[in-house]
Amino acid sequence: MTVMAGENMDETSALPGHPQDSYQPAAHDDHECCERVVINIAGLRFETQLKTLAQFPNTLLGNPKKRMRYFDPLRNEYFFDRNRPSFDAILYYYQSGGRLRRPVNVPLDMFSEEIKFYELGEEAMEKFREDEGFIKDEERPLPEGEYQRQVWLLFEYPESSGPARVIAIVSVMVILISIVIFCLETLPELKEDKEYTVHRTDNTTQVYKSNIFTDPFFVVETLCIIWFSFELVVRFFACPSKTDFFKNIMNFIDIVAIIPYFITLGTEMAEREGTQKGEQATSLAILRVIRLVRVFRIFKLSRHSKGLQILGQTLKASMRELGLLIFFLFIGVILFSSAVYFAEAEEPESHFTSIPDAFWWAVVSMTTVGYGDMYPVTIGGKIVGSLCAIAGVLTIALPVPVIVSNF
Repeated sequence: MTVMAGENMDETSALPGHPQDSYQPAAHDDHECCERVVINIAGLRFETQLKTLAQFPNTLLGNPKKRMRYFDPLRNEYFFDRNRPSFDAILYYYQSGGRLRRPVNVPLDMFSEEIKFYELGEEAMEKFREDEGFIKDEERPLPEGEYQRQVWLLFEYPESSGPARVIAIVSVMVILISIVIFCLETLPELKEDKEYTVHRTDNTTQVYKSNIFTDPFFVVETLCIIWFSFELVVRFFACPSKTDFFKNIMNFIDIVAIIPYFITLGTEMAEREGTQKGEQATSLAILRVIRLVRVFRIFKLSRHSKGLQILGQTLKASMRELGLLIFFLFIGVILFSSAVYFAEAEEPESHFTSIPDAFWWAVVSMTTVGYGDMYPVTIGGKIVGSLCAIAGVLTIALPVPVIVSNF
């Protein structure tokens, strides 16, 4: 039934839309679970049960005392001069037990104001912001000591002061120099093949290993490592929590960025002390793998780039969609590599000698790369190739909207 008003009520104190502080309803009005209440939102009337609103007693509509300020005894309804489309979602919040979904025709700022007005609480607001893609503001603790706090702000928050910006710029420049050196030392005329110098005297040949410590690339690399190590050590001793320091992926990247240098240095010093030829070949192979790790220094730039951080968060939020994409591509590769192999089996000039050999062709076809080193020559194989390319386009296009929305 509809909520009824008291009999002795002054009409002038019960104008629609004005708070009613003095009105006290009968005690049984808000305790009957089957009672219904009418809510008027700027002329649009909604009707629901009191027990639905009572699920959230700390909100404006769920608290009898709070909502009674907006009660209109002349019409036996609660009147709110608020946004109409937003109230559909507000009422659904009560009906669904806490699910809050913004209507597509309501702007973000307006719906946020409605959440605050109806006092849905901080938890509902945080859930709403999370669903809308806002990054949750994390409270990052600061060191307790004044000197330690200043050092931490200097190296961790470039926007905190002018000197902090200078340190951030220096750090970025050192990272870029390190990456440039990593690329330049692979040039044919500058490669480390020149490490060995051959001297012929009479009928003998002597081979001398050049001194790596005088190599300009090694000197520049050493200077970069000194800065990286200094920055890492200072940030470690200034951080408020040593446990959280090692849990941070960016700090892990910083550690990985300097490890190859010390391994290379140790290997070079061990070789100078004298090792067997086989051991030298093994150490050389290890060095090549270790030096490859240096390329990960480029990820250090993400510490100073909000865009790269957002991209990382996007990939993290889209891991499920990316996993499904890889799974679908795996199925397609198996399916189309098998199909093209049997379609080309009777062709003597076929490029597909086995199903595993056709995996490469299926991958570059489904990803629309089209490398061109392998291609079908029969009609059946070309039909399979066409279907493979179409299936690849559709498979890759499906998760793109989800990833874009996460971004």
